[in-house]
Parts: sequence; C-alpha cells; structure tokens
Amino acid sequence: MVEQQEASEDAVMTRIGQAIMLLHGGDREEARNRFGALWTELGADGDALHRCTLAHYMADTQDDPGDELAWDLRALTAAEGAGDGRSAEHRHLPAVRAFYPSLHLNLAADYLKLQRPDSARIHLQRARAAAESLADDGYGGGVRAAIDRLELRLRGQ
Repeated sequence: MVEQQEASEDAVMTRIGQAIMLLHGGDREEARNRFGALWTELGADGDALHRCTLAHYMADTQDDPGDELAWDLRALTAAEGAGDGRSAEHRHLPAVRAFYPSLHLNLAADYLKLQRPDSARIHLQRARAAAESLADDGYGGGVRAAIDRLELRLRGQ
C-alpha cells in the first residue's frame, strides 16, 4: 500500500515536472491547462508539497497580476499546511520549507506589480529571513540575488 502511494506521488511530481518543462519551453497556455487539471485532481486535501509546487508554478502562467497573486497565495497556504500534523505531509516538510524564500519573493513581486509597496516590503523581509536557511549553493545564491534585485526596485519606488 505504501509503495503504491509513493509511486502515485512520484507520478504526480512527474506530471508537474512535465508542465514546468512546457512553461519553461514557452508554452504557457498548455502548462496552465495541465496545472489546472492537476489542481482539480489533487483537490483541497491533496499532498501539500504537490499543491505548493503546482500553485507556485501555476502563478507563472498567469497573464493578470491579480491571478498571479492568487496562485502565489495558494502556494503559501499549501506550504503552511504541510506542518499541520498529518503524517504523510511531515516527510515533505523540509522540501516545502525550502520553498519559503521563493514563495515570499514571488508574493513581494506580485504586490509590487499591483502597486502595493508596503505589502511587497513585508514579503521581501520574510523572503530574506527565510533565505538565511538556504544552502550556499547556486539555488540559494540565485534566490538571494533575486531578493537583492527586488529590494533595489522597491527602493526606487
């Protein structure tokens, strides 16, 4: 039973990864369609890591800044739900926590696009605080550099 569940979860992450590849390849519409179908399949009680990852990337497929914000908020809500005590969610907690700097960075960028600089600053501070736990590798350095760039943009406001 556990092996079937793990195989099923791997299949979901594979499907999310395929949609991410479409997104990065420039096919935002098809990526959005696939993410939407997966979101419906996962439902409100789906795995937090899956919901967080999917919503995080679904935000990038949106044309409207308000829709992008809504998906980024869903991603944050899913991440926050990972620590709610359900045993299946607990094993994904470290992976979900690694998303926090990027989640808050995206929210800061969303709020900046929506001309809400105070909200942007709040999430930028949260992104910087969460980034302290990132490894000093390419990913961590890239997130920190993106935080610095957004902070410069905010100062120019």
